[in-house]
Formats: sequence, C-alpha cells, structure tokens
Amino acid sequence: VQLQASGGGLVQAGGSLSLSCAASGRAFSVYVMGWFRQAPGKEREFVAAISWSGGSVYYADSVKGRFTISRDNAKNMVYLQMNSLKPEDTAVYYCAKSRGTYQSASYCTTEGKYDYWGQGTLVTVSS
Repeated sequence: VQLQASGGGLVQAGGSLSLSCAASGRAFSVYVMGWFRQAPGKEREFVAAISWSGGSVYYADSVKGRFTISRDNAKNMVYLQMNSLKPEDTAVYYCAKSRGTYQSASYCTTEGKYDYWGQGTLVTVSS
C-alpha cells in the first residue's frame, strides 16, 4: 500500500485548503483512513478519521466544525477540506491507513492504529 498526500500550501488565516490522499493497492474500502499533523517542534497529532464506508467520522476538538474528512472508495481517495484556517493549523499533514478492517472512525484516533503513512504535505497558515 502506498499513500500520496497532496494539496498543501501557503494560505492566509481564515482561508481554506483541500488536501487529497491517493491510495494504491487493493481493498482500500475496508480500512479507516485518517489524517494526522505535525507542527514544528511538536509531536504528531490526530486530526480526523473516516470509517471504511464513510458512515462515521471523528475529529480532534481543535478542528471540529472547521475541517471535513471525506472519501471516495471508487477512486481510492480520501480528502480533508480545511476551512477557517488558523496559524496554529500550520503543520505537515499526513494521511494514514488503519491496521484493522471494518473499524469505526472513533476507534482509530492514535498513531498505533495505523500502519501505512503518506509522505506528508506542508500547510502553512500566515497571520
């Protein structure tokens, strides 16, 4: 399995960005997909997760109401729409695939629940 994240860039506070993650390999649709981020000098943290069917989603409190995770299983894609961006959202964003299958999004909120990671895409929010 390979994951390729894209869509990062520089945006002003209050603006929007949309991240994409393309997954290769079969059986994409049975896994939870998640987004994590790592700010400079900080540990990587959970951002959002979406269940294998897309029927359940889960967000970190810091992004709830501003970010939306979605997926298209036919295209092996997962997305993160980020609105009302703040300088504290500046980080490298990573997409990841869960270890287990047919799990709920709320179960997969820690790094240990994921086994494949994309290379990351940098999001910079200027004030």
